[in-house]
Amino acid sequence: MALVLAATSRESLGEVSQRFETRLGPLAAGDRQKLGEELYAVTRLLVAERSLRRAFSDPATSSEQRGRLAGNVLAGKVSPATLESVGDLVGARWSGPADLVEATESLARTALLAAAEKQRALDDVEDQLFRFGRILEREPQLTALLSDAAVPADNRVRLLDSVLGTKVYPVTAALLRDLVRTPRARHLDVAAEELSELAAARRNRSVAYVRTAVALSEAQEQQLSASLTRLYGRDIALQVELDESLLGGMVIRVGDEVIDGSVSGKLAAARRSIPS
Repeated sequence: MALVLAATSRESLGEVSQRFETRLGPLAAGDRQKLGEELYAVTRLLVAERSLRRAFSDPATSSEQRGRLAGNVLAGKVSPATLESVGDLVGARWSGPADLVEATESLARTALLAAAEKQRALDDVEDQLFRFGRILEREPQLTALLSDAAVPADNRVRLLDSVLGTKVYPVTAALLRDLVRTPRARHLDVAAEELSELAAARRNRSVAYVRTAVALSEAQEQQLSASLTRLYGRDIALQVELDESLLGGMVIRVGDEVIDGSVSGKLAAARRSIPS
């Protein structure tokens, strides 16, 4: 689900998301789901309270002031991980209050999909979201009922739950419930399919296995990751292994593709090119 954000907000979301992924790392699946659902609740609060979302994103105040305000509003109501994540969000610079809302929702979705990933259920969640989008496309009356703002949100969610039953993962249900609670003028069938695409994008996130003759600095690893991301058109995470037998350079494997830039590899290629 691509977000249309101004340059300042895109940069802020990238930085906040990177820290958020680090925070997700040690969390169990249940804690990831709780984090996602609490961030959804914060998103709904920001949608409902215009003055609050303006205060949380006000460039005229310092990041410390915005962080203290968020702490005062949310302390005791959400988990420490959620409070830290909101602190990162309000501490960043946004082009406007609406971008802060989008970024908060983006982190909520990331946390829920990470929960499915931890449960090894990401494939199923992706399929369930896609199929529900197809159901909504075929059933316009159901779509109208689920997105009718004149009907209380809790009633719409109960209708959704009655349709879903126990046939989907909790992560799938949580993602769809938020769409129904806060449709925000989105077409539900399209939004459900976009969530499916987000799940697919996370599932297909690639890892580059790097063997290098010399240990890489943090800056070199970041530069290599960025270069590979541009090359493959998707996020690439690194797993780096020191291998002095390469003599120099490195060997990179992404899926079935191998890029051999090592000295030993070049020597071997040179030997093969010499006629026997």
